[in-house]
Amino acid sequence: MKIKILGTRGEIEPTLPKHSQHSGVLIDDKLMFDLGEKEYLKYKPKAIFITHLHPDHAFFVIKPEEIKINIPIFAPEKLKNGPEIKIINKKTEAYGYTITPIPTHHSKLVNSVAYLIEKKPNKIFYTCDVIWINKEYHHLLQNLDLVITEGSFIRKGGMIRRDKSGKIYGHAGIPNLIRLFSRFSKNILFMHFGSWFYKDAEIGKQKIEKLGEENTIKTIVGYDGMEIDLKDL
Repeated sequence: MKIKILGTRGEIEPTLPKHSQHSGVLIDDKLMFDLGEKEYLKYKPKAIFITHLHPDHAFFVIKPEEIKINIPIFAPEKLKNGPEIKIINKKTEAYGYTITPIPTHHSKLVNSVAYLIEKKPNKIFYTCDVIWINKEYHHLLQNLDLVITEGSFIRKGGMIRRDKSGKIYGHAGIPNLIRLFSRFSKNILFMHFGSWFYKDAEIGKQKIEKLGEENTIKTIVGYDGMEIDLKDL
């Protein structure tokens, strides 16, 4: 399985050339996960899977009525007056891949899912923005070749808030994500970086790699245009 990281910028101003594009991941030139930039359509994927309807993951959210996309789009909910979206709430077979949506905690306003992507012998997990995944789904995450997740906050605890109903929303910290996903994979790739990373990308990279060493796993710092072949991990 070959992976191309299209964009690694969170919802902040672009100030680094290798981290200027919003979220997007391309698998084997066939399936796209998140569509943070309109220009990603040039890759002509067979299908697009959106984690949640925030504009840095689905660019068309800002002006949905103006965008026409002639590629099947899957997401956890529909968008009023926007491109046609097929709601994905169960395991789906697509072009030789098995795609399983797994509910995540992230936003108080929109639904969000992560995607388990399987094609024998490979198995990867793409979360992007996430606080937590309920334990009832953890059994699905055993023996992952790679986890692709977010790097919004380097501090432990990230930024988690709670609304009046008690629902949590926000982003987990990188140390928390490593603690969670190191149980399921020895390879974790971070993207969707927050402002902390843009202060000094090299120092940010060193911090993430050190956290990996401390937890005896490989932590990979993604960048726009990065290409990975799972057989090389």
